Amino acid sequence: MKKTYCIIGTILLLFAQQIKGQVKKTPEHLKPNIIYILTDDLGYGDVGVFFQNQRKEKNDRSEPWAFTPNLDKMASEGAILTHHYTAAPVCAPSRSSFLSGLSQGHANVRDNQFDKALADNHTVGNVLQKAGYTTAAIGKWGLQGSKRWSENGDQWPAHPLNRGFDYYYGYMRHSDGHEHYPKEGVYRGRKEVYENKTEVSKDLDKCYTGDLWTAVAKKWIVEQVQHKKEQPFFMYLAFDTPHAVLELPTQAYPEGGGLNGGLQWMGKPGNMINTASGEVDSWVHPDYDKATYDDDNDSSTPEVAWPDVYKRYATSTRRIDNEVGDILQLLSDLGIDENTLVIFNSDNGPSIESYLPKEGYKANFFNSFGPFDGIKRDVLEGGERTPLIARWPTHIPAGNVVESPNISYDWLPTFVDAAGLPAPVNSDGVSLLPSLTGQGKQKESLIYVEYNQGRKSPDYDEFAPNNRGRLRKQMQMMRMGDIVGLRYNIQGADDDFEFYNVIDDTHQATNLANNGNLAELQKQMKERVLQVRVSDTTAARPYDMEEVPAVLGNGLKSGLHWKVYESNAPWLARVDDLTPIDQGVAKSLSLDKIKVKKGNVYLFEGFIKVPKSGTYTFYVKATNKAYVRIHEASLIDADYGYKSGTLKEGTIKLKEGYHPIRIYCQSESDMENALDIQWKGPSFSKGKIPASVFYME
Repeated sequence: MKKTYCIIGTILLLFAQQIKGQVKKTPEHLKPNIIYILTDDLGYGDVGVFFQNQRKEKNDRSEPWAFTPNLDKMASEGAILTHHYTAAPVCAPSRSSFLSGLSQGHANVRDNQFDKALADNHTVGNVLQKAGYTTAAIGKWGLQGSKRWSENGDQWPAHPLNRGFDYYYGYMRHSDGHEHYPKEGVYRGRKEVYENKTEVSKDLDKCYTGDLWTAVAKKWIVEQVQHKKEQPFFMYLAFDTPHAVLELPTQAYPEGGGLNGGLQWMGKPGNMINTASGEVDSWVHPDYDKATYDDDNDSSTPEVAWPDVYKRYATSTRRIDNEVGDILQLLSDLGIDENTLVIFNSDNGPSIESYLPKEGYKANFFNSFGPFDGIKRDVLEGGERTPLIARWPTHIPAGNVVESPNISYDWLPTFVDAAGLPAPVNSDGVSLLPSLTGQGKQKESLIYVEYNQGRKSPDYDEFAPNNRGRLRKQMQMMRMGDIVGLRYNIQGADDDFEFYNVIDDTHQATNLANNGNLAELQKQMKERVLQVRVSDTTAARPYDMEEVPAVLGNGLKSGLHWKVYESNAPWLARVDDLTPIDQGVAKSLSLDKIKVKKGNVYLFEGFIKVPKSGTYTFYVKATNKAYVRIHEASLIDADYGYKSGTLKEGTIKLKEGYHPIRIYCQSESDMENALDIQWKGPSFSKGKIPASVFYME
């Protein structure tokens, strides 16, 4: 077996050397390959360069530390984003926001809606497909749709193959990701693994999932380079480790990495990967096997061994570190590392769950939440900040530290930008390429989170007193500059925000709202959180029925600004980063006096004056595509899958006064682009929006 493995590795290495020479000849503007690696419940503080190395340097024997040498090396070769937030503090909504590029104010999967179908709209997979990429999703999915959310039975309408991915290998169901040995099912029972739509677990003897996903990922990458040399690829590699079950690998990580080492796909039933031997759930990393610590914080007493559960956790995180290093080595061996953007991240803060029969887990053994308070399911910084590393040699400067706030739904616009296209119009994020590369001006990210969960935060001594044992329930978080606004156990829209300067006060111990100097910010944030979202009946909020506040209309005049943009995107483009080729002023929503050309994007922008507070419904019918935002709320989306002439509508509660409005449309031909927009309000029936209610600056 070892001889066969070495021969295969040698052949692949020779092939890689040939490919490497070819890749060097490709033009510099070639679209980059993109790999997004997502871990499950890995805390900000679990990664060496973010926090564990500081513990090591401190050398306090009562505070154990772990190691992530490969991730630290990746960080030294690229960028770390120290103010990166997840869209939600738990798995399903977090992943849905990443995949869709939408905040939790717009995503269709919110709260604990595990196995709900990801909306059939733009995803990071299908936009990159349309940008010319081959796409793969490997690992944990959990957004496929199930009987719980469907009247038509468990048909998995949102299978990855139906949401923009050419290839899939992994766990379909959310709960399957709670077991790291699919065939043996050591602690949570046997689970199903799918390759595309075929169940394959019967052949996966002794396959530890972190190793399995990595071996499949390496195999797939090699195939792309071998068979599709001129086509870029995108991979979403979603680990289910180190999540709560805390099972151990079968053996030490195979020596080396990349083509000729590390994990390898063997492809034989019962021996599918080269670590499918040894003993299931048995191997502890030698750095932790005999590790001891000062459990009573008394140096005069003997140290004691780490409890088994923490040896397991540290081994699991170290295994992820090995797996990432293995993949990076493969990119180097193939000669494609300089043209591959790799992102490493986690879906939310650290967990305190353990599925072991006799040992619980506490996140404060390693302080996996880092210098923050809160864990998974908290919208405190510890539940929301995640360790983000980005590597793209020759594009991202080595050792770059990005300190501006950003969030997980920024990655869809970022990846599309790297592919040379504008983001879809419904995107809530912004491209992070300026921050990563140092080229261009970085736009401000919208940092907004809402979540509902009934339990309490842990009562850890490491947390500020005000954050120990906090009752969660309805929660909301928004960041503006250095200030984070926070609400727990929300009763209504008038509840005050707590304010924390998270630069000076990482533990969120001092509520600045109490000093009375931030009354204007309090008003602004209460209004802002209503202006960036739409309600979802499946995830009710206590502020859903509140009317969206208007803005001041001082100095406004009649009419709308219109702008025309050229776009080569196969979707209705968000035009923020494009330069208009024509512009002017219109009295109303009409293209009659604007030169129409097929493919161009037309934007009407200004304010709509609402005559009376209440519920308003807007109606759009377009020849091709259209989209309407009021404030930052996505009101009508007639882009993805829209059929010409279909009536689309959206309802919103608005206060009397002026509201920013943007209306996008795209022409179908050089001759015609009909756009019919009507509305209905509390004091009038459905009809054409009169020119008299449109205003502009």
